[in-house]
Amino acid sequence: MLGVDRRAAKYTWTAFLLVLLIWLVYMARATLLVFILAVLFAYLLSPLVNLLDRFLPTNKTRTLALALAYVIFLGLAVFIGIEIGTRVVEQATALTQGPAPKAVESWLKSTPPALQAEVTKHTNELLAELPQIGLKFLGVASNLIFVFIIPILSFFFLKDGHLIREHILELVEEGPRRVLLDDIMADIHLLLAHYMRVLVLLSLATFTAYSIFFSIVGVPYGILLAVLASALEFIPTMGPVAAAIIIVAVAAVSGSHWLLVMIFIVAYRFFQDYGLAPHLMGHGVQLHPLLVLFGVFAGAELAGIPGTFLSVPVLALARVLYLRFRRLRLGLQASPITTVRS
Repeated sequence: MLGVDRRAAKYTWTAFLLVLLIWLVYMARATLLVFILAVLFAYLLSPLVNLLDRFLPTNKTRTLALALAYVIFLGLAVFIGIEIGTRVVEQATALTQGPAPKAVESWLKSTPPALQAEVTKHTNELLAELPQIGLKFLGVASNLIFVFIIPILSFFFLKDGHLIREHILELVEEGPRRVLLDDIMADIHLLLAHYMRVLVLLSLATFTAYSIFFSIVGVPYGILLAVLASALEFIPTMGPVAAAIIIVAVAAVSGSHWLLVMIFIVAYRFFQDYGLAPHLMGHGVQLHPLLVLFGVFAGAELAGIPGTFLSVPVLALARVLYLRFRRLRLGLQASPITTVRS
């Protein structure tokens, strides 16, 4: 015989299938991203759907609760778009087309003509690009895929999520493996639901704190900057840093109290990163900062901004799987991991 080791052949075949699966996931990453965003959007709406489902007269189907939840969400989106969106667009237009700040002009008068020309050129480019960058990021939702496809997919995930879960469990025979799979799916469910709620709360806290401070201090384009900082909260680590740079730059070139703005941002980041966020996140999404930075850069390399957004939940899911299999390997009795609480 050829002397082929069956065990080695089995491991080789398993490794080949795993590499093939990773390659297929990478090739279909754009489509998978839409479905992942739909799942996260479903988790965002699930508390409202569950609340409505409890008080509605019929509990045979969740369709009525889903429809009412979508109506409420759409109404809130329209209200926010009218009340805040119009002001954001107005301030972005004013920032792009506004005159050069007096503070910059007075400083330019004391510099050589060649340097004046270069500084003026780059300042105008900065003023033109900053709102465009912010509006492009905030305008991602204007894409038809995000506006229509994701809510539709989320509707089916919310409506038939329990059926999908049952079909996945039926792929595994009854026994310890099915119990393990059931526990892992429960852990993932709790983790994603908790993570999405915390992200929204942190984003709302950032918008509230920034808008109030900018209004008190009199920072120009305050609503625009607060919305930008709030949106960038969804990008781990690099989002708040980018928001801080943009806000301080706009405050500086507009002749505002940029030093006071910088002090406020540093103080708020300490409060949120070391107080509010750990308190809300709990222990379920706690990751080492180096691991978070690695995930952010790796996600950006693989999928751009969506990759950075998904880096933390992916790493947290990997942590859940590692803890589950580690517990199984140590021979402990299978039980739900208590690292996540909804």
